[in-house]
Amino acid sequence: MMFRSILLAGGLAVAASAQADNDKSARSCFADFTPMVGDVGAGTLPESAPYRLASPRLSQMTIVARDPSQAKRFDSGNYDMHTANETGPDAGRYLFTVFETGQAGIQRTDLRTMQTTTIWASPAPTPALNSHVAFDASRWTPWGSFLTAEESWSDPGQTPSIYGRLFEVTNPLAAPAEIRMVHRDIIPRVSHEGLAFDKDRNLYFIDERNGSHIFKYVPANPHASNGDQYFAAGQTFVLRVGDGTVKEATGDAVWVPLTNFNGAPLPGTVVVTDANGVRGLDGRATPKLAAFRGTAFDRPEDMEIKTLGKSGRQLLYVATTTNHKVFAIDLARNKVTLFASRDTIDLATGKPVGATFANPDNLAIDADGNLYIVEDQPGGVEDIWFTVDKDNDGIAEGVAKWASLSTVGAESTGLYFDRTRPDVAYVNVQHPDSGVDRTIMFLAPRKCRGMSDDDRDR
Repeated sequence: MMFRSILLAGGLAVAASAQADNDKSARSCFADFTPMVGDVGAGTLPESAPYRLASPRLSQMTIVARDPSQAKRFDSGNYDMHTANETGPDAGRYLFTVFETGQAGIQRTDLRTMQTTTIWASPAPTPALNSHVAFDASRWTPWGSFLTAEESWSDPGQTPSIYGRLFEVTNPLAAPAEIRMVHRDIIPRVSHEGLAFDKDRNLYFIDERNGSHIFKYVPANPHASNGDQYFAAGQTFVLRVGDGTVKEATGDAVWVPLTNFNGAPLPGTVVVTDANGVRGLDGRATPKLAAFRGTAFDRPEDMEIKTLGKSGRQLLYVATTTNHKVFAIDLARNKVTLFASRDTIDLATGKPVGATFANPDNLAIDADGNLYIVEDQPGGVEDIWFTVDKDNDGIAEGVAKWASLSTVGAESTGLYFDRTRPDVAYVNVQHPDSGVDRTIMFLAPRKCRGMSDDDRDR
């Protein structure tokens, strides 16, 4: 693989992808760019192509645009995170996203025909007892189904919400009338956003709230061939760094059990029953008890896992929005590091990035293992950042502004790099003032600058 770099202030250069230097399967040209500075400005670009991109060789196009009148199909908007059907005989054909609204739903785009269908919608808006709210997560399972979950849960002492649930669509490629949606109630009730599976099929999730926590579900049957088996029994843990008393601590960590091996809440945990009669472990209240103390993070949101070369070692990245931080958890060593913050070097200036870096929310990983951070900010000042961690120690040497959104009132969400086409990525433009949420496709060039065809095809 030919060495690739991005230019820095003062003529310095660092590797754009440490993994690419040692991995001949690295194939993406998304990392071939010069870091940007400054803001794009609200409303300066058309909503159909709303991003200022760091490389003129990258292109963008709208592939889904919401009709606010919903004349053709149910589409309540607030498009959130993406995934595709990553496995199976038709892998990569369908792109899934969810509606983060008071009447949630799921849409599926056929990337061959570019036809978008709502495959499932909540039968009623909040607060009806049969309502579903604020779908956020989108994750393809190792056995070939689709997970989503509600970003809404009640605080300790309040009447238990009917929300905070994780759902599996067991047949996500089926016709809408045949879709089967199942609440997997072995997972504690929390305000969900990111979901991630490690190589052992453990499932990680968060509670998106200031002072809340990071969790792991370990299935009793990690080789399950379907969700009924996977979620039939398993143990849930909360992350504790040190003694758990220091918020957003780094260092050595342990996973504190909240349930037994079959998924039953341990004695002393907080168990609630909602208005629908559904009983479950309160994942927000329980880790605040001394016996089950988890380390508190301020608004943990998205999660991604990176596998490091031949060793198979995995890093779990977690974006925490309120204090402008991204953490890395070494899953083999159970060690937490601060991956990126306002003290991280901006590769465009050589200085700490400071307040230019704000509200990290979504995370994504490209085909070369490069991690991207998407901000939760208004269009005009909102950015997507590329990160560099050459030695894979869980501490970024720098960040670089890769894309900036101009759409008024909107934020970017759901950045997703296509697993079957490494030159393609997708991102959603959520809740613009115009009401026209969009899915934007990014296209990278087939060949990077300075790379031969032989290098590019390795």
